[in-house]
Amino acid sequence: MTTKASTAKKRSKTKVAAKEVVNGKKTLALQIQNLPIGKIKPDPKQPRKTFDEKQLVQLSESIKTYGVLQPITVRQMNGHYVIVMGERRYRSSKLASKKTIPCIVKNFENNDVLEVQIIENLQRKDVEPTEEAEAIAYLSEKYTPTEIAKRLGRTDNFIRQRLKLAGLIDGFKHFVRNGEMTISLGVGVALFEPEEQQMMLETMGEDFNAHQINRAIKDQTYDLEKASFDVTDKKLVPKVGSCVECPFNVANQGNLFGEGKMVCTKAACFETKKSKSFLNLIEKSKKENILLIPDIRQYWADDESNQLIISQLEKNGLKVYLLDDVEIIENPIEPTIKTIQEEYQHYDYSEDELKAELDEAMQNHSEALEEYNSAKENGFVNGILFHPETYRNKEVFIKIVEKSKDESTDYSAPLANRKMADCTPEEQIVKINEREIRKKQIENNKQFEEVVQMIRETKYIDTKKTLSVDEMVAFSISLFENNVDYVGRQKYFSKLLGNTSKMTKVEMVENFKRKFKKEIFHKLIRYMLTKQVHFGESNHVNNLTNISFYNAMQGYYKSQITGIEKEYAEKRSKRETRLKERITVLEMQVQELNE
Repeated sequence: MTTKASTAKKRSKTKVAAKEVVNGKKTLALQIQNLPIGKIKPDPKQPRKTFDEKQLVQLSESIKTYGVLQPITVRQMNGHYVIVMGERRYRSSKLASKKTIPCIVKNFENNDVLEVQIIENLQRKDVEPTEEAEAIAYLSEKYTPTEIAKRLGRTDNFIRQRLKLAGLIDGFKHFVRNGEMTISLGVGVALFEPEEQQMMLETMGEDFNAHQINRAIKDQTYDLEKASFDVTDKKLVPKVGSCVECPFNVANQGNLFGEGKMVCTKAACFETKKSKSFLNLIEKSKKENILLIPDIRQYWADDESNQLIISQLEKNGLKVYLLDDVEIIENPIEPTIKTIQEEYQHYDYSEDELKAELDEAMQNHSEALEEYNSAKENGFVNGILFHPETYRNKEVFIKIVEKSKDESTDYSAPLANRKMADCTPEEQIVKINEREIRKKQIENNKQFEEVVQMIRETKYIDTKKTLSVDEMVAFSISLFENNVDYVGRQKYFSKLLGNTSKMTKVEMVENFKRKFKKEIFHKLIRYMLTKQVHFGESNHVNNLTNISFYNAMQGYYKSQITGIEKEYAEKRSKRETRLKERITVLEMQVQELNE
C-alpha cells in the first residue's frame, strides 16, 4: 500500500525547483519535470533540420551513464508537449531507451517559439551554414543585421554574408551542405538572381565543378577598382547614379569580398557606363585635339572586336593610328624597394643585391623621367592610350612615326605593315597564315593559363600521394631552366638534355624524362610547381616548364583539362573552317590572275 509520505517522496524526484536566468538575473523559479518521452513531440517547424547521427549515438551513451544533465524546454499543446529547445537531447534519450526526460515547461506565443529556437540554434558551434543563413534571414524580417549581430555575438559582416548565402538556390545549397562548395563561393553565386544561378547550375552539369563556377562568377562580375570610368560619377548615367552608392556594388552588401572591395554584379549597367565613358573619351579627344591611340598592333587589327573599335573612331571623324604608327612616352613610375622585392621574389637575392637592383632601377627611372619631361621639346604631343576591351586609359606623349616615300608605296613597305586590302592574293594568304600562327600561340597561352588557374583552385598542393615521375621531371626542369645560369649549365648540366639542336621543346622534355632518376619530393615541391609556370607568351607547347607541368597535371585533372581543351578546339575548328573557305577563294583568284 502506498503511503502519502512515499507519494510525496516520488513527487520530489519528479519536480525540482530551478531558477531561470534572464539578462544575467535570476527570476521566478521554474519546475523541472521528468515527463514521459512518449508524450513529447519534436516541433515540425523547428529550423534545425540536420542532426549528426554519430554525435547522437555518443550522447546517448553518455545519457545511459550519467542521465540528461541539462533539461530540455517544452510547451504544452493539445494534450502533449512540443519541444522548444533540446531536440538533440530528446533524440539521444530515445536511443538510450529512456522512458522519461527532464523538462522545463514554459508558455510561449507561436511567433516567440520560432525566434527562441532560431537564436538557440544559431548560438551552437556546429550549425550547418545554409540552415544558419535561412534562420538569420528569418530574423532579418524583424531585426537589422547589426541587431542580429549583437544578439548572436557575431560581426556585421558575418551576418550580411549569411543573409546573402540565404539567397542561394537549393541546387547549390546541396553542394554547400555536403562540403563540395565553400561558403565564400556560395556567397559569390548568391550575388546573382535565382534565374542566373539556375543557368550556372545547368551549365555545370551533375558533378560540382568549382573552377567552372568561379569562371562564371568572374565572367559576370566586374572589379570596379579597374573600371575605365569614375565610379563616384553620378552623372555618367544619371538614372543609376554612382557605383559607390549602388545596391549592386557588393561593398554595399556587407563587404562580401573584403573590407571596401567594390565589385559590380549588374553586367548591363557596367557595360553601359563603360560604353558611355568611351564616347566621352572620344569627345575629349576631338574637343582638346588629343590623339587617341588604341592599344592594338597592326597584325591584330583585323580581329573583329578591334575592327569594331577602329570603325567607331573613324565614324567619329578621328584618324586612326595604331601602336606601329607612333612612338609613346609614358610617365615613368618611381621604383621602390617593395617593387624590387616583388620583381625578384623568385631569386635568392641578399639585401645588398636588392639594393643594387634598386639603384640601377632608380638610374633608369631618372633617365626615363628626363625623356618624359622633355617630350614636347622633341616633337611629342599630348595623347591618350586606351585598352580596346576595358577602355582603361592613361595620358601619354605621342609622336607619329614618319615613313619614307618608299615605305609608303604599296609594294615596297614590309608585308606586316601593309593592310590586307593593299596586298595581292598571294600576300593575303601569307598574312592569313602568319596571323593564324600568332592566334594559335595566344590561344595556347590563354589555355595554359586557364589550366593552371583551375589547378591552383583545387586541393592539389595538399595531395598526400608520392610525386609522380612527371611531376618530378617538371620540377627538375623548372629548377634547371629558371635557376641554373650559363656557367652552371656548362659546368654541371652540359649533358642533361642531350643534343637539343634537332629537338622540339616537347621532345626535350621526353628525353629528360628517359634519363631521369626518381626521388621523393614533398608538399613544398608541389607548391613550387604551381608557382614556377609562366604566362603571357609562354604556354603548354612552347615552354619547358609549362609543358612538363601540363603533362603532369593530366594524371590528376584529365577530365577538367579535356573540357578546357575541348572549348578551345571547338573555337579553333570553327575559325579554321572559315579560313579554309577564304583561302580557297583567294587561291582561285590567284589561278585566274596567272592564266
